[in-house]
Parts: sequence; C-alpha cells; structure tokens
Amino acid sequence: MEKDMEKVLQKAEVLIEALPYIQRFNRKIIVVKYGGSAMSNEELQKNVIKDVTLLKLVGFKPIIVHGGGKEISRWVGKVGKESTFVNGLRVTDEETMEIAEMVLNKVNKDLVTMVQELGVKAVGVSGKDGGLLQVEKKYSDGQDIGFVGEITGVNPKVLYDLLEKDFLPIVAPIGLDSNFQTYNINADDAACAIAKAVKAEKLAFLTDIEGIYKDFKEKKGFISRITASEAEELVASGYIGGGMLPKLNNCTLAVRNGVSRVHILDGRIPHCLLLEIFTKQGIGTAIIDDEEAD
Repeated sequence: MEKDMEKVLQKAEVLIEALPYIQRFNRKIIVVKYGGSAMSNEELQKNVIKDVTLLKLVGFKPIIVHGGGKEISRWVGKVGKESTFVNGLRVTDEETMEIAEMVLNKVNKDLVTMVQELGVKAVGVSGKDGGLLQVEKKYSDGQDIGFVGEITGVNPKVLYDLLEKDFLPIVAPIGLDSNFQTYNINADDAACAIAKAVKAEKLAFLTDIEGIYKDFKEKKGFISRITASEAEELVASGYIGGGMLPKLNNCTLAVRNGVSRVHILDGRIPHCLLLEIFTKQGIGTAIIDDEEAD
C-alpha cells in the first residue's frame, strides 16, 4: 500500500513540475520534425504521436513536419533502382520523385490516422497545398541532383487556418516551383522554414543522435544548452561533421529568425519530447537565443 502511495505521489510531482511549462507554452506553436529511426519502429512511432497529441490536449499548438527517407529508399529498391546521395541529399530523378511523393503521402496519412485514433483531429497536407512551400531547384556544390527543392518562400496561411480550427497539421516535405514542377525537399529544411514562417516558440528535431557534443567524432563533451553564437563557433571549429552540420546550421538559422528555442532530441528514447519540454533537466540539446543566455 505504501509503495502504491509513493507511486501516486511521484506522478503528482511530475505533473506539478510540468505545470509552469504548460502555462508558459499554452497556445504557442511548436514545430516537431519527425523522421529517422523513431519513424521506422512502430512502438516509437506510437510514442511520438502520443507525445504530440498530449501537447495538443494541454493547450500547445503543434505542427508535425515528417520525413520518410528510409521508406523512400525501400520503395526505390523495390523497383530495382539504387538510392544515391550527394552531401546527404537524395539524387532525385523523375521516377524517384514519383516514388518519393507516393511514399510521403502514404506516411502522411498513416500519421493522420494515428493522431485521430488518439482522439485529436489532424489534417495532412503537402507543401503543394495552398502554396505552402515554394521552391527552386537546389544544387549541391554546383552538382545537379535532380528534383530536389531549395525553399524560396512559405505561405503559412493554410497552417494558421488549420490551427485556428483546432486541427493538428501534418506536413509532407514536397513543394512546387514557379512552373508548378514538383520537388522533394529535405525535411529538416522544411521544418526550419515552417518554424521561421509561423514564428514558432519551439522547433524540435527528433533524430538518431543524443544531441550535440563538443567533439562529435569521439562523442565527448555533451552539450545540453548552447547559444546560437556558440553553435556557430562550434561549426567553424570543424568538430561537427556529417549529417549534423546542415542540421546545426538549420537550427542556428531558425533561432536567428525568431524561433525562441530549438531542440535536438534522440527520437529513439520513448517520450523524449515530453521529457525535454516538461522537465527541468531535459534530455537533448537546446539551442537558444544569445540574449536568453544573459
């Protein structure tokens, strides 16, 4: 009986610890970029969706921007093609673009279904809808990588309308250029552009890493909080490499463009989103505005 009471009291403490955060972020927009391993494991997928749904139910205004890279590669392989990447970006010919759009739309509606199963209304859109994501052709170090889009403009009206009507928007990273040609967009880029456009209070990246380290190769010196200027210095130091480099640049840019705080979280940890947002210590890396650190 005593043990049961202890458990109940612990639950109460957790809820009380969350209270100031619930008050602070009530009615605020939070963009969650969702992809990687957290997406390919069904159990983790359900946990992430539960987290986002809970945020919605306690008064936050979440927007999910999802990837689907692993699933796209699987389907590209099914038609006998091989996925090739340049600087972490998928080389996208016409056939691959068609596959990517079909896969992303399927992933999108699967996520909508999961959210609605938990009693929250969700609407899935792609960057094509309402002119949400406008793009031009992206080159990687001058190299033509096909139908990969560089975002040139965001029209967040469709997202504002959905949020106002109490829907949870779920965005697939596909956009149109000025000639209405379809382009695949890097999901990190899409999440950052959307977060900047809606002046999100938070942008959370669910990734396959624990967060940022001072020495990334050796996984030494974990950083739980870093200012935008410190992050820029870290990039200039040359210690950050691989897929983390564009991610960190994106995060810093987002903070410089009005997003209050950016979080890099390990999406493989169950309920990482709730742990980061509702607890004092958090679990990932938070990138904050220089002024907030003063």
